[in-house]
Amino acid sequence: MEEAGLLGQLGINWKLFLSQTVNFFILLLVLRFFVYKPLLETIKKRNAKIKEGLEKAEEADIRLKEVDVIAKDKIKVAENKSVEIIKETEGKAKVLDQQIQQKAEEKQKEINELLRQSALKQKEESESKVYGQAFELVKKIVTKTVELKPDLIDQKLVEKAVAEVKKNEI
Repeated sequence: MEEAGLLGQLGINWKLFLSQTVNFFILLLVLRFFVYKPLLETIKKRNAKIKEGLEKAEEADIRLKEVDVIAKDKIKVAENKSVEIIKETEGKAKVLDQQIQQKAEEKQKEINELLRQSALKQKEESESKVYGQAFELVKKIVTKTVELKPDLIDQKLVEKAVAEVKKNEI
């Protein structure tokens, strides 16, 4: 009883204290099974999700870096191809320019040849006309000098005179 007396002097009722202790342990057990364990389980799940999310973020970051490297490589390849295509196109343009120049020169030569032939033809036609007129003129001159009728003048004689005139001009 001394203990009861000592607890009584402190103002503690041992029956009340015992019942509160039992209630506390019951409450502790109830909270542990219905609150603490589910809460701990939820925290573990969240931690696992967070950890998984961090791992996936790291993995995504690594993949992003890999994709970035691949993209840079692809861009380099594309740039090299574009430079190659540009060089090839420039080469083709030079060849095409040369071909066009050659065709233009050939056309110019053809035109010059046609002009030369046309000039020669005109010259021949002019000479033919001039010789025809010279023939008639010589015929008239010969007729007047011989004082004969134009019908009696020998055609061969006139042609011979015209041939002589041609030889002297050439």
